[in-house]
Amino acid sequence: MKWRIIESPALEGAANMAIDEAIMLAQSRGEVLPTLRFYRWSPAAVSMGYFQKAQAEIDFEECSRRGIDVVRRLTGGRAVLHQDEITYSLIVNEEYSGIPPTITGSYRYFSAGLVAGLKKLGVKADMSIPRNAYGARERSSRAATAACFDSASNYEIICNGRKLVGSAQVRKQGVVLQHGSLLLSFCAEDLAAILRFDSEDKRREMAAVLNNSVTSMKEILGRKVSWEETRAALLEGMEETLHITACPGMLTREEQAVSQQLTLEKYSSSAWTCKR
Repeated sequence: MKWRIIESPALEGAANMAIDEAIMLAQSRGEVLPTLRFYRWSPAAVSMGYFQKAQAEIDFEECSRRGIDVVRRLTGGRAVLHQDEITYSLIVNEEYSGIPPTITGSYRYFSAGLVAGLKKLGVKADMSIPRNAYGARERSSRAATAACFDSASNYEIICNGRKLVGSAQVRKQGVVLQHGSLLLSFCAEDLAAILRFDSEDKRREMAAVLNNSVTSMKEILGRKVSWEETRAALLEGMEETLHITACPGMLTREEQAVSQQLTLEKYSSSAWTCKR
């Protein structure tokens, strides 16, 4: 039950996505322990889900004006603006003891550890299912938007009915890769500004929806919570709930080489970012 724990420095969006994939490839070959990585972004970045339509949903000109990277994830879901947050990734073989075989089941499994960690910070969080995200009337009248945080999916983490953690998962070559964002603070207007809309009225409407459906650690606790404090609590919650032994580690030389190649040839390329 040993897990490798990696704390990465702040990196560009392409490098962060490349590292997650490099670890996944190493895990598929049985070369590394199951890995829990905590990381951050510099500069801020918007990550699109694998299936999103880049030009139709993201305002690339506004991102450039604001100095925000744009990157496409290997996982699905919708756009996330990575600013003041702590990002985690969990990379483990599908056959690992205790992990449910379904994506929904494994979301619940991993979310239990995140909820336990949040409790240590004084946050009473819950897991969501779709019918809890909105009332039936509102849910039926709203089309899905490009923003990940406008609603909570199965077993994502909410507090007081508002989304706090957004996660996405993919399974490839017998490996589970799940990564997600825990918001330390949040500005709905910043996210709405870099999404593409037909009119400014729709942009303002999106910001209002986000303000009603999203929360952050700062809003919940009424104070600024540091990245380091949050990381320590999440790790402790994961250790206790998932019964893992944390082994601080770093990327292998092979993982470093593969991630550098993926950064240059895949995640930094317009062919990948704008493939849809």
